[in-house]
Amino acid sequence: MVQPIRVAVTGAAGQIGYSILFRLASGETFGNRPVILQLLDLPIPEVQKALQGVAMELQDCGFKSLAGIECTDDPNVAFNGVSWALLVGSKPRGPGMARADLIRENGPIFIGQGNALEKGAGDMRVLVVGNPCNTNCLIAASNCKGVPKERFFAMTRLDENRAIAQLANKAGVTNAEISRVSVFGNHSESMYPDFENAKIAGKSAKTVIKDLKWLRGEFVGNVQNRGKAIIAARGKSSAASAASAAIDHVKDLEKKTARGQWFSAAVWSDGSYDSPKGIYTSMPITSDGKGGYSVVQGLKLSKWAKDKIRVTNEELLAEREVVKELLK
Repeated sequence: MVQPIRVAVTGAAGQIGYSILFRLASGETFGNRPVILQLLDLPIPEVQKALQGVAMELQDCGFKSLAGIECTDDPNVAFNGVSWALLVGSKPRGPGMARADLIRENGPIFIGQGNALEKGAGDMRVLVVGNPCNTNCLIAASNCKGVPKERFFAMTRLDENRAIAQLANKAGVTNAEISRVSVFGNHSESMYPDFENAKIAGKSAKTVIKDLKWLRGEFVGNVQNRGKAIIAARGKSSAASAASAAIDHVKDLEKKTARGQWFSAAVWSDGSYDSPKGIYTSMPITSDGKGGYSVVQGLKLSKWAKDKIRVTNEELLAEREVVKELLK
C-alpha cells in the first residue's frame, strides 16, 4: 500500500488556501498518491467553523486520493509528520501600513511556525506564500534549527506566470510557446522578470518582440505591479492565480526538470548572480525530482539587468535588517 503524503496548509479557510486544497486533494499534484491534508487556521471560533465547512466540501468531492483531513488551530498538530508545508496565512497589509510595519507584524507568526516545523516535520519542503514571502521565509527557516535552509522556498512562481502571460499577449502566441522565463529578487515591486534569456517559440524573446522600450518599461512594470492592478480591478488580492502558482511550484519540485528548462523560486542564496548570501532571493532553478534543486548557472545578463537584480537584492537586505532580532 502506498504511504500517504502529509501536506499542511496554513490560512486554509482563506481564499488562497481554499483554492489550493481541492487541487492537492484531487490527485493532480502528487500523481494520485494518497494525501492527508492538515489544515491550520486562526484560533477564532468563526474561522474554525469555516475551516470545518471547507473540510466538509473536500469530503463531498469524493476524491479517491484524499486519505484524510485534520483541522486545527495548533501549528504543532498541523505540521506533525508533514512532507510539504504551504505557509499561506499571514497578516495582510492595512491602509497606510508601511512594508516594514507589515514585516514586523508577520514576524511572530513565522517564528512560531518555524519552531513548530522543527518539532513536527521530517523530510519536508516548505513553501512560503504569505507576504512579504521572501522575508517571512527567512524568519521561518531561521527559527527551524536542524532543518537545512535549502528546504525552504518563497513563492515567485506567480510572478513568472504573470511574465509568461505578458510576453505571450504581446507576441500574439499562446502561453505554451513561452519558456525560460526567470524572476530575480524579491516578491515586491522591485522584482526583476528576466526577458533577456526568455524564449518565444524557441527563439529569443528579444528577436520576436523587437520593442526594447516595451520590454524594459511596460513589461517589467506590468509584472511588478500586477498585484496592485488586480486589487484595483477586483477589489481583492489575487487568490486563484496565487493558488495555481503554489501548485505549479510543488509539482515542479516533485518532478525532474526537463533539460534546458527551469522555473523561478526564492531560495537560500548561494551567491549566484552576485546575490548576497543570507537572504531568500528568487532565481531560476531546476529540480532533481527528489526534492533537491540547483540554481541555473551561466545566464547572460546585461548591465541593465544586473542593476535591476542588485536593487531588488538590496531591498531584501534592508528587510533582513528590519527583522534581524527575530533571526536565530
